[in-house]
Amino acid sequence: MAALSQRGASALWVALLTAASTATTLALACATPFPSLAALAAVHMRRPGGVALMLLAWLASQCVGFFLLGYPRDGSTLAWGVALGTAAVGSALAGYAAVRALNYRSVAARLSLAYAAGFTAYKAIIVGWALVLGGLHTATAPDLLAEQFVRNGAILIGLYALYRLLVAVGVPAPPQPVASAA
Repeated sequence: MAALSQRGASALWVALLTAASTATTLALACATPFPSLAALAAVHMRRPGGVALMLLAWLASQCVGFFLLGYPRDGSTLAWGVALGTAAVGSALAGYAAVRALNYRSVAARLSLAYAAGFTAYKAIIVGWALVLGGLHTATAPDLLAEQFVRNGAILIGLYALYRLLVAVGVPAPPQPVASAA
């Protein structure tokens, strides 16, 4: 695997993290950890790979919801599917922007920053969609926000541990984001 191209390594990580995300989605009844994936991508992947990860994880989440969990196939549910996709991509872009803007050296600081930015963007986009689609009360409920923040944070720790384990056993790391000029 050492000779795997950068593009191949990126595609491998998109696939591996999508599989891990899908397992999480199944275990948590379709609560895909988009902010967690966004943070990991912002710190360890280049932006095109990170956006591809978010889109593929979103697609996998939709397949799980509609084909395994029996989500209704009505306009509202389909619209919320689109909402989740835009929030997932927005989460990643916010994570990349935050990491690039502050350019910390510590992986823990970069992951924390990317997670906070990604979670905030994700929820802000969801609130925007809730204004149109309904469900604003649920989208802004403090107890649910806190629960989601903690759950996604725990999943980020698990995904990072999986990332480190796979790199330690020889899976090539994805191409790293280009550091911003300071």
